[in-house]
Amino acid sequence: MLKGVCPLISPALLKVLCEMGHGDEIVLADAHFPAAYLGPQVIRADGVGIPGLLEGILRLIPLDQYDPDHFALMEVCEGDTVVPTIWEEYAAITAKTESQTTPTMMERFAFYERARKACCIVATGETAQYANIILKKGVVR
Repeated sequence: MLKGVCPLISPALLKVLCEMGHGDEIVLADAHFPAAYLGPQVIRADGVGIPGLLEGILRLIPLDQYDPDHFALMEVCEGDTVVPTIWEEYAAITAKTESQTTPTMMERFAFYERARKACCIVATGETAQYANIILKKGVVR
């Protein structure tokens, strides 16, 4: 156990966060996401919700200030009536650590393609629909 590290962040996830360089990406995937079949390393975080994990991660890494697409969400599919209220939680969390974060909204399959290139996918137990996030790591100042 380390002081100051969110207990939701496993040793495997902490290792990935440490190894990521500027511009590398990580996916926080909800329980509906096809994490196991997209290609990158998958870290299991069963039973863990994304808001708590996001808050813990953003205490450790900054988002890329040079790329406006440093925080991406999967947009609601056409014809779906879901209203992702979890996005409001994300806005409150990112406001605590980032000066400006406007999420990039990505179509489902474009999101999957971008996720294929990530350093890893964290497969969480988050049950909210459209809760998936891609984070691009910035430079620690």
